[in-house]
Amino acid sequence: MHPRSQPASHYSLATLLSRKMKSLQGEVQLNITAAKAWKMFTNNEILGKINPGMLSGVEYLEGDGSPGSLRVFKLGPALHHFVKESVQKVEKVETGQCFGYEVISGELKELYDPYHVTFSFAPVPGKEGEQCVAGWKAEFEPISPATPPPEKAKDAALGFLKLFETWEAAN
Repeated sequence: MHPRSQPASHYSLATLLSRKMKSLQGEVQLNITAAKAWKMFTNNEILGKINPGMLSGVEYLEGDGSPGSLRVFKLGPALHHFVKESVQKVEKVETGQCFGYEVISGELKELYDPYHVTFSFAPVPGKEGEQCVAGWKAEFEPISPATPPPEKAKDAALGFLKLFETWEAAN
């Protein structure tokens, strides 16, 4: 069988990353520290409270957040036109800095295979105690050539990250 005709899920991460996957990324500056943003992002209970209209619940199906763990995002009604649920397999965790996963089921998996996402949190130089830059990056292969890049996912993720400031100020 020609390697390209085999589903991407049959390849190792190293093989997938050595191929030239498509990518899309963005970032937002937050008026909270990288440490606070990291704590919020890795706390399932907090994530589900920031904006239930966008993200109504988060839980680990298996594991504790370390690589190999399975985490499910249950999206809220504001995003149901696009995605209702996303099951993710944690691939990379650099505490306080980045969290990477592969979507293994849900609507995104029906459009892209593979679909890898990394969230990152970096202090703003000179304002480490006040601000950070939160980043989102997807590496993906559309299942169909007609499938557009995941712009809606990027916009939703960055919009959600920006809400961290509001939640932090209120809590």
